[in-house]
Amino acid sequence: MAPLNAPRLPRERGGWWHAYVCGVHGVELAHDGLLSGAFPPEGARCPYGCRVDTPAVRGAWAALAHQACARRIRLLAAVSPAQALPPLIEYGRRYTELTSGGRHEQAQPWMLRGRMFHQALSEAIWAVSLGHAAWTLAEHDVPGLDPLLPLLDSLERAAREARATLVAQDRFTSNYTAWLNAAGAVTAHAATLIRSGPADAGGSAGAGWLEGPHGLHAHALAAVAPDGWEWEASTYYHGFVLRAYLLQLRGTRPGDLPDAVAARLLGMIAALAGTASPGGVLPALHDGPYDRPATAAEHAELGVLAAGFAAPDHLAAVTARAVADAGPGHDRLESYLSGWFAGPPRAAVPPGTRFPDAGLAVLRAGGVHAVLDYGPHGGSHGHHDKLALYLYGEHTPWQPDPGQVPYAEDRWRAHFAGPDAHPAPGLPGAEPAETTGTLDADEPARVTASCDDAYPGVRLTRTVLAGSGYLADLCALAPKADEPVVLRLRPGVPVEAAEGGGVVTTVWRGEEVLRGRHVADVPAVLAAFPAPGLADDPQRSRTCLDWAARGPVTFCSVYQAEGAEPAVLGVAVADGVLRVTLTGGTVEEHLLP
Repeated sequence: MAPLNAPRLPRERGGWWHAYVCGVHGVELAHDGLLSGAFPPEGARCPYGCRVDTPAVRGAWAALAHQACARRIRLLAAVSPAQALPPLIEYGRRYTELTSGGRHEQAQPWMLRGRMFHQALSEAIWAVSLGHAAWTLAEHDVPGLDPLLPLLDSLERAAREARATLVAQDRFTSNYTAWLNAAGAVTAHAATLIRSGPADAGGSAGAGWLEGPHGLHAHALAAVAPDGWEWEASTYYHGFVLRAYLLQLRGTRPGDLPDAVAARLLGMIAALAGTASPGGVLPALHDGPYDRPATAAEHAELGVLAAGFAAPDHLAAVTARAVADAGPGHDRLESYLSGWFAGPPRAAVPPGTRFPDAGLAVLRAGGVHAVLDYGPHGGSHGHHDKLALYLYGEHTPWQPDPGQVPYAEDRWRAHFAGPDAHPAPGLPGAEPAETTGTLDADEPARVTASCDDAYPGVRLTRTVLAGSGYLADLCALAPKADEPVVLRLRPGVPVEAAEGGGVVTTVWRGEEVLRGRHVADVPAVLAAFPAPGLADDPQRSRTCLDWAARGPVTFCSVYQAEGAEPAVLGVAVADGVLRVTLTGGTVEEHLLP
C-alpha cells in the first residue's frame, strides 16, 4: 500500500454522485484526484477518451471526493492519528461555512435533501466515516478534540431531522434510515467520548438510535424479511443496509442484541453467503453496480465486520473476492477493524439456498451455481427479470445479473432494468408488469416457479433441477394462441453456439468453461446477436442469444461445467419428457413442467 497522506478537502458541497457518468458512453467516470481537493482541470475522464465538465459532474465529483476524504481520515485515525486530526477539524469549519444557508438548494425535488450534499443519505454516509474517525481518536486519548464537538452535534441533529422526515413520509423502511441511524449513533457516541472520556462513555451507540421507536432494532425488524433479505432483494442495497447496521454497533456486544433483532442480522449475513458462488461471486441482483472497485471495497469492509458479528465466517470467500476486485489502489481499511465489537461473535446461521420472501432459489450441480429469481419486483430498485436464471461457476459469471449503471444515465438505466438485459422468458418487444411469481414446488434438487401476470394471458413456468453431474433448466411459456415467445440467454463471457441434429450446443468461456445443450419440444430457433455489455460498460459488446418459438413451448437446457462427471453426451425431448444421456450409457428422464 502506498504511503498515506492527509487529504485536501473539496471547497464545494457535494452533489449527486450518480451524475458522475459519461452521457455519451454510459460509463462511470474515473475517480481521479478525489483526495486532491480540486476537480480535474481538463474535466472528468471517461475510459473512452471523453473529458466531461458540467455542473452536475462537478457536483458528483465533489460528492465522491468528500466520501473519499472522510474514508481517508477514518483510516488515518487508526494508523496515524496526528495526520487525522487537522483535516477533521477543518471539516468542522468547512461544514459550518458551506451549510450556513440550510439545506442544499440545488438538490432535485424528489430527494431527501441534505446540507453538505444534495442527499441526506450521502451526508449520513460521510458523517459515519467522520464520526468513527473522531471516535477512534477519542479512544486513543488524542488531545485537542473539543473543536470537533460542533460538527458532531450538527451531524447528529441533521440525521435526526432527516429520519423524522422519512417517518412522516411513511418511508421508515427505506435503506436511508439505516444510514441515518448509524450517522446519529456514531456522531453522538464520538461526542460523548470527547466530553466524558473513554472510561465514562461505556458501550452506548447513541441514546435512542438503537432501541428507539425508529432506531436500528425497529428498522431491522421492519425492513428485513424473515428469510434474511432486505425487502428490496437487491444485493447491493442488502449489503448497504447490513454494513450500516454493523458500523452502528461498534463497541457493543453481539450477544446483548435482542434475539429477534440479531436473527435478522444473522439472516442477512447468511443470505449473502447462500447466494454467493463458492468462489465468492455475489450476483448483482436488481439495482446495484455490476463491477465497481469502490463497491468491492465496501464489501470487503462488510465481510470483516460480519466476521466479527457471527462465527464461523461464512463470507470469507466473498471478502477475499472483494479485496481482489477492489484493485491495486485499495487502502485496506478493513484490516483495521479488529476489535470492532466488545464481545465474542454470535453463532452464525448456516447459509441457505431458499429465500421465499425475496423469491430466490439457489441450486448447485455439475459445477454450476444457479440463482432463480421469481420474487417481488423490489420497488424502485427492482428489475423486469421475473423467472430469470443466473448461472455462475465458482469464479466465473457465465450468465450474470447485468447490474445497473449510475442512475443519472436514464437511457442505459432503463435498458438494464428492462427485460432484454436479463435471462428471462417473455414476449419479444413487450414490457412486463411489475409482479411476483410463486414457488410451486420445492425439493432439495428441484424447484418450480411460475408467473401468470407478467404478460397478459401468458403463463410462465420454470423448473430448475440438479441431475447427476449437471443442471437442467425447463422453461415453459404458454401464451394465447400461437403468439411469438422468447427465452433470453444473456452470457457475461464469450459464447459459441452450433446446431446439429436438432440440438444447439453452447460453450461459455471464462476462467471456467460451461457447456450447454438446448432443445425444445416444438420448432424453435436459437439466434445469436451482438448486444450491449454489462452495466459496468455498456459499450463493451457481448454475444447474446434469443431462443424464439410460437405458441406453447418448453425450452430445455442442460448445463455442465467442463470436467464435471459423469459427462453429458446428449439430450432429447419427446412425449413430454427430457432425456439426458450420460457417460456409461445412463439415461435420466425428467417430466416437463
